[in-house]
Amino acid sequence: MYIRHVSFAALSLFTGIALAAPESYSLDSGHTYPSFEISHLGFSTQRGRFDKTTGRITLDREAKTATVEITIDTTSIDTGNPKLEEHLRKPDFFDVAQYPTITFKSTKAQFSGDALAALDGDLTIHGQTRPVTLTVNKFHCGAHPVAKKPACGADAATTIKRSDFGIKYGLPVIGDDVKLLINIEGFKE
Repeated sequence: MYIRHVSFAALSLFTGIALAAPESYSLDSGHTYPSFEISHLGFSTQRGRFDKTTGRITLDREAKTATVEITIDTTSIDTGNPKLEEHLRKPDFFDVAQYPTITFKSTKAQFSGDALAALDGDLTIHGQTRPVTLTVNKFHCGAHPVAKKPACGADAATTIKRSDFGIKYGLPVIGDDVKLLINIEGFKE
C-alpha cells in the first residue's frame, strides 16, 4: 500500500510538470507602439512611432523560455509631422510599397530570476535581416485590472545602425544610430 501511494505521488509530480505548458498571449494593438529615436542634423532627437502592430508571445515561466514574434506595419508611421511621414514612407527610408512590414522573431530568451531580461532575435527592416538583442527593461505578467484577464507586458530597447538595413539617406548628418523602443502588452489566448 505504501508503494502504491509513493507511486501515485511520483506520478502526480511528473504529471504536474508535464501539464505545465507554455502560455500564449496575443499583442494588444491598442497598447503596443514600437517607437524610434534618431539624431536630426546633430541639433535634436527626432522621435516617431508605429501605430499598427501585431504579434504573439509564448511564455513558459517554469522552463524560463519565451518566443516573441512582432510585425510592425510601416505604413502606420507617426511622427506628428505629415510631410516627414510622407518622406519616411518613400524609397529613401522605409519604402513601404516594397517593404510594408518590419518584423522581429526571437531566437533565444534570457531570464533574470523569473523576469524576462533580454531577447535575442532576427530583426527585418527594408528587406534586410540582422541579429539584435532587445534588452527588456520592464516585464510584468498578471491579472489585467481593466480587461479582467491574464496579461503580460514589457518595455524593450535596442540600438541599431540603419545603414546595416540599407537605409542610408542623409548620412552622416541624419544619424545612423537608431534607438528602437518596443513597449508591448498582450492578453492570454
